[in-house]
Amino acid sequence: MLKPAHIIRLFTIHKILVRHGLDDIIVAIPVFRSLRVLNQLAPWNWFGKHPEPRGQRIRLALEELGPIYVKLGQTLSTRRDLLPQDIADELAQLQDNVPPFAGEVAVNIIETALHARIDSIFMEFDKQPLASASVAQVHAARLHNGDAVVVKVIRPDILNVIRHDIELLKFIARIAARYSREARRLRAVEIINDYERTILDELDLVREAANASQLKRNFENTNTLYVPAIYWQWATPQVLVMERVYGVPVNDIAALKAAGVDLQKVAERGVEIFFKQVFVDNFFHADMHPGNIFIDIRQPTDPRYIAVDFGIVGALSEDDQRYLAENFLAFFKRDYRRVAELHLESGWVPSHVRVQDFEAAIRAVCEPNFQKPLKEISFAQILLRLFQTVQRFDFVIQPQLILLQKTLLHIEGLGRELYPELDLWKTAKPFMEKTMRERVAFQTLMDLWPGPKPVWLRHLPDLPDRVYRIVRDLGRGELAFTLRNPDFVKLEKQLQRQNKQRFWLTSAVSGSFMCLALLLLVPQLPMIFLSILAMGSAAAFLKAWWLTQ
Repeated sequence: MLKPAHIIRLFTIHKILVRHGLDDIIVAIPVFRSLRVLNQLAPWNWFGKHPEPRGQRIRLALEELGPIYVKLGQTLSTRRDLLPQDIADELAQLQDNVPPFAGEVAVNIIETALHARIDSIFMEFDKQPLASASVAQVHAARLHNGDAVVVKVIRPDILNVIRHDIELLKFIARIAARYSREARRLRAVEIINDYERTILDELDLVREAANASQLKRNFENTNTLYVPAIYWQWATPQVLVMERVYGVPVNDIAALKAAGVDLQKVAERGVEIFFKQVFVDNFFHADMHPGNIFIDIRQPTDPRYIAVDFGIVGALSEDDQRYLAENFLAFFKRDYRRVAELHLESGWVPSHVRVQDFEAAIRAVCEPNFQKPLKEISFAQILLRLFQTVQRFDFVIQPQLILLQKTLLHIEGLGRELYPELDLWKTAKPFMEKTMRERVAFQTLMDLWPGPKPVWLRHLPDLPDRVYRIVRDLGRGELAFTLRNPDFVKLEKQLQRQNKQRFWLTSAVSGSFMCLALLLLVPQLPMIFLSILAMGSAAAFLKAWWLTQ
């Protein structure tokens, strides 16, 4: 339910949308279409529309609405499977360079969270922040032992602001989904729910510290990625102290060239880091945009990546990990039938979809790519086109796959910018083959099988795992069976509709009899009571009649 503060915020949002020529968004929702004529007659529309592209106007409006909406725009920019390309490209330019809050406020938050005076923890503390983002800002400091550190501080009262704005966004999304087919296609409610989970996770800096520690352990025996050390004695949900690192931003190509850095190695190493995280560690930094990645240039011929900001990470289930590796391998073998089967087997596509139709759709997306050299094929664009194409097959995109696709888009874009000749397939193939290595011996037997191979043989390697899961779930009492036949689903909906119709019809008849009884038994009863009861009965009759249509 909307509160007065929400209504005031709605008026503010509408004013900003009008200022940027985006008020058509509201009157495009069917429930508000009756206002379209009034909107066209409004004074702010007398002088024509804004000349700026729609994507730019949306970006500027989000920036004016504030940090929470900037963060929402960044989240939306990752859903390129749903948004038009021009809007997604513009939203991707949203930066977290929001106005900082006062250094004195940061000091108060730190002292409250760490239960100590600022000078007892730090020998030096710079009240001027190094960077200021939607959720937190970062200050430089030095410990009494001389260690250079950074202190990340959550914005004051940000949780209340987020909760209020999320409630409002959910309300708008529900209204839009109810009355707009386009909003349902864009899955507005699911997007806001995903956004809520993401931003609430980012508000817990202990969670971020744990993510950093895990990533650091995964790369401690390599020279490819460095993760700053965490000072756990000063880690709280509101404040985090970590090692200060120094490097050149990964997209500052001029500075990298000036330092004599091997750009080919930087590009290939970025891809190796990504695929190691996905297919070896199964734990990946899911926010690897240029602002969070630096290059250690002290050894130009052996450059090392430095990562910061670990609020968003991703992981795949073992099945998703294996299916994704098989999908990529099948794609490069141009085995579109296998790609289609893998989507069905993984549950990414409902079982009622005909594999032949799905195979044809995948072929239409993938085959044109093979007219190019392998080094020019974009993994991220293939995933994006697949996500867009398979929407009509009720393909439900898993949140972890969205994070994966967003991260791959960043890594691939950076790699090609650093070294245009980057062959992503050549770099990635060893990692995917490593994931599938346990299946190699079995695959060799498959290749020796004479004649056509039975379907069950292909699934034989998965059989032990599947049997184990069934026995485990049976022991826990969690085993359940679901009938997925569309006819049963249709029958269930019909029965639900009939039950609702019966309820409203019974209510209408009961109300009518009550009206009649009151007229006979209480002649002096005020007509207002009878009128209310009669109107309720009539409404129930109408509801029952509507359910028959």
